[in-house]
Amino acid sequence: MLLSKTLLKRHTVLPGFDLSLGFAVLYLSLIVLIPLSAVFLKTFTLSWEGFVAAAFSERVVASYRLTFGASLAAALLNGVFGLLVAWVLVRYPFPFKRIVDALVDLPFALPTAVAGIALTALYAQNGWIGSVLPFKVAFTPIGVFVALTFIGLPFVVRTVQPILEDLHKELEEAAATLGASRWQTFRLVILPTLLPALLTGFALAFARALGEYGSVIFIAGNMPMVSEITPLLIITKLEQYDYAGATAIATVMLVIAFTLLLSINLLQAWARKR
Repeated sequence: MLLSKTLLKRHTVLPGFDLSLGFAVLYLSLIVLIPLSAVFLKTFTLSWEGFVAAAFSERVVASYRLTFGASLAAALLNGVFGLLVAWVLVRYPFPFKRIVDALVDLPFALPTAVAGIALTALYAQNGWIGSVLPFKVAFTPIGVFVALTFIGLPFVVRTVQPILEDLHKELEEAAATLGASRWQTFRLVILPTLLPALLTGFALAFARALGEYGSVIFIAGNMPMVSEITPLLIITKLEQYDYAGATAIATVMLVIAFTLLLSINLLQAWARKR
């Protein structure tokens, strides 16, 4: 037994643990850690008063509220309807199913600027959808929410879909045989199995929405204190050669986003252990 384990370790497909770990850390450092370190180092050139003035002015705080609030709301909505879309694609046969399945990936392939222009044309007050709505969507915070929902949906669908495909219908039939209602079957049998994947999709959609720029600036209107997102403020400061101010805002976003994503990952790990 010990000999077989030793041989298995020696003849793994990938290199040994030390070499694999070294390459993984090197790649991660080059792609993620070093660029993020540069952001923090540039921010440290500011004094504390300068950092507070750059990162917590009234206009910047308003952009934080809009960016994080709209991203969270869009991710929550995608969590609900992404699960519904995945359920329909997996469980029900219907005409043009493959076309609908391919359309889910459209936000991945579509350039974000094109998506923003299309959404603006649809939801403007003279657009096909905006003209029949009783409230204004384009050039308001609602427009930001619409754009973030559009780009985040595929993350939830594609994360939940493989788990649904592996979920056997026999579990639902057994629950029904034992007298469980549809809601009880979903809540006690299906949802616990899907919860880790659903949380992963939610986290991916939320993270994607936080950094979204191209599809939002067209439909948002970019009015300060109203519909101005944080990534736009960072771009504005870079265009003004205020690199320290841009990295100060980016640092706050990084810290908040990392804290939220870490909390979601811990919740996901807890859900898997249940």
